[in-house]
Amino acid sequence: MWAVCVWLCLLPAAYAQSEALSKAPTDIKPGSITYEGIEYPYPVAYLPLTVYGQDVRLAYMDVPPAGQPNGRTVMLFHGMNFGGFYFAGPIDVLRKEGFRVVVPDQIGFGRSSKPIIPYNFHDMALNSRKLLQALGISKVTIVGHSMGGMLSARFAASFPDITERAVIYDPIGLTDPRYERPWRSADDAYKATMAQTNDQRWQGFYANIRRYFPSPGAWKAEYEQYVRILYAPTLSGDWPRLAMVRSIYQQMLYLDPVIYDWPKIKVKTLVIGGEKDGQDFPALAKHIADSIPGAQLVIIPNAGHVPHLEVPDIFYKELLKFVR
Repeated sequence: MWAVCVWLCLLPAAYAQSEALSKAPTDIKPGSITYEGIEYPYPVAYLPLTVYGQDVRLAYMDVPPAGQPNGRTVMLFHGMNFGGFYFAGPIDVLRKEGFRVVVPDQIGFGRSSKPIIPYNFHDMALNSRKLLQALGISKVTIVGHSMGGMLSARFAASFPDITERAVIYDPIGLTDPRYERPWRSADDAYKATMAQTNDQRWQGFYANIRRYFPSPGAWKAEYEQYVRILYAPTLSGDWPRLAMVRSIYQQMLYLDPVIYDWPKIKVKTLVIGGEKDGQDFPALAKHIADSIPGAQLVIIPNAGHVPHLEVPDIFYKELLKFVR
């Protein structure tokens, strides 16, 4: 399951003779490593922080309720191959229910700064709490997707006093990988990344995003936009910095497993994900739910890694049932 988020890897055999091996498009222009050219669904603000002696900015969206406010806030945590930009649907659904919705881009991702620092879920959780404090929010429901699902576990276990509920949504990091594969240094990963051709980078990104939608007919042409978002910064003069940042934060799955956080979560928790998100996902998701006292489990039939894009009506029904 760890491979779902590794963005440069050996191409799956299923795509070896298919669109994954296409040449990189020539109409993609160099993109900023802080995603200024990527459209976000709501205005983006910035919280200044100092991390490891470096002054950085944490980008976030703070979206007010669209209807009658219910006095509650939901914070959304994005996945490793994304930023807050792909949460337009969840934001709109939640705000129409009266929720205030806060969506940070974690440091190293999206429109936030890209410092070369150690990356771990403790810092991400603490930075997210600092954002809530800056916004005057004392209670929050956490919804984290993919890598964000790991962060949801760390946040809920670390800050039970401010966490009302937690949603662990198609998480990665379902096992402790230190006992599954050998260590790879950030320097080795960086060198391998920089040695790739543009076509190889495109193929790697494409294969990973395509893997999120494994059911027949689930892939849509519009999903290629997420491949383009990943690929455009590789054409930038700042790509070496982002390549090193990514090489470092991908190590979090190895260095900072959250499987030991699950039993420590005391708040109401929903574990939700797509049935097809990896061969063993339903059983592994059940293990998460069984590890968290009183947790609920919802497996969405035939869905892959991003149900809020693939089967939004089903996903939102289950999400709202829980967060209400």
